[in-house]
Amino acid sequence: MTDSVAFVTGASSGIGRAIARRLAADGMRVVAAARRVDLLHALADESGGAIEPCELDVTDREAVRSAVDDVVARHGRLDVLVANAGVMPLSRLDAGLVDEWDRMIDVNIRGLLHGIAAALPHFLARDSGHLVTVASIGAHAVSPTAAVYCGTKYAAWAITEGLRLEAPPGIRVTTISPGVVTTELAESISDPQAKAFMAEYRRDAIAPESIADAVAFAVGQAPDVDVNEIVVRPVRQR
Repeated sequence: MTDSVAFVTGASSGIGRAIARRLAADGMRVVAAARRVDLLHALADESGGAIEPCELDVTDREAVRSAVDDVVARHGRLDVLVANAGVMPLSRLDAGLVDEWDRMIDVNIRGLLHGIAAALPHFLARDSGHLVTVASIGAHAVSPTAAVYCGTKYAAWAITEGLRLEAPPGIRVTTISPGVVTTELAESISDPQAKAFMAEYRRDAIAPESIADAVAFAVGQAPDVDVNEIVVRPVRQR
């Protein structure tokens, strides 16, 4: 993967940070994008120059397009886009937290679409590229308090699968579906019932580096090998 360029969203913490660090360790030039630019600069500093920070809100379509175009202009290529940015403010539907539902739709679905719209023209121009979506086990199973979140993650899975079917052979598409991982996602939950449920549900969590390993495995395959989906979860999670 030496000389390849990856763009990772939601890279300031958790899974995204672990992915950026792993791909950089494997020899890629990594552009780490997120809103919390101070954390990105700290990540870049510790990488010894292998990781570049990029302040970005994935809900801003033009900002995503501009950021991706800038990467291609500076490096001459984009090989991998990891669409990892996501939020998870869980709640029961009868709690009526519509603003939080909207936020999940904006980040988890529209953010992914903005990334695809920005990267796909560059992939098509070179007949080469790899889109990796970080979805969730919630794309396959719905749990109480997670109806909207699971809906957004199923949408992410469906969109990614649609891209795989539509893309020419030179473009690879992978969905990574993590189970319970040690991240900051649960900290955004404001609903008391959902927070209590998740405290128990997340008791047995795996490290974000386990998800980064899965991404590196998919990205590191030979060009004619397309790893379509990997589900990674704690052995205790059913």
